[in-house]
Amino acid sequence: MQISDHEQGTTEWLASRIGKITGSGMSKLITSTGKKSTSAESYINQLIAERITGEQTPMYVNAHMERGTELEDEAREYYRFIYDADIQEVGLCTHDEFPDVGISPDGLIWDNKTGKFYGIEIKCPAAKTQVEVLRRNRLPSQYVAQVQACIWVSGADYWDFMSWHPQMKPFLIRVMRDDEFIGEMAALCAEAIESITFNVEKLRSKK
Repeated sequence: MQISDHEQGTTEWLASRIGKITGSGMSKLITSTGKKSTSAESYINQLIAERITGEQTPMYVNAHMERGTELEDEAREYYRFIYDADIQEVGLCTHDEFPDVGISPDGLIWDNKTGKFYGIEIKCPAAKTQVEVLRRNRLPSQYVAQVQACIWVSGADYWDFMSWHPQMKPFLIRVMRDDEFIGEMAALCAEAIESITFNVEKLRSKK
């Protein structure tokens, strides 16, 4: 895994993501059940456009998303305190063999017991959504691809997922590596990258 020094949210970090398959976008390629997503071609078109124009696709941000970003530090500090975890905040991390695939972890953590590192994905949803997550008591399906992408790119054996609301109990689950799912994801990423590379060259041509 290659780790960028650019802090998340900065202009440099945004630029480093242009044209890359990201963890947050992985669900647009693969569903939670390991099948090709119906939005795959649309996502591929987006990444082709980014590479040709050199411009990031505008990200829609609503009030809940802004609030989630503000609460992320609070959630990370809670995790750090409860589990005495040394959390390293990093920028974009890319796969050693697939440099066009990247993740932006909410934290990387060294496990002194195993001598390996893992990471954490933090979500800070609205109260209603937090209730839903707590009642279902499992990793929300919309984040399966993102979490497995983090495990794949980093080479970790597992990843912690936390859903945080300051007025409710947190939801925390350790997600183990799913090699079958990752195999399907890697194949779909390879297919997507091949299509992106071919079409960028083709569509850049003025002939």
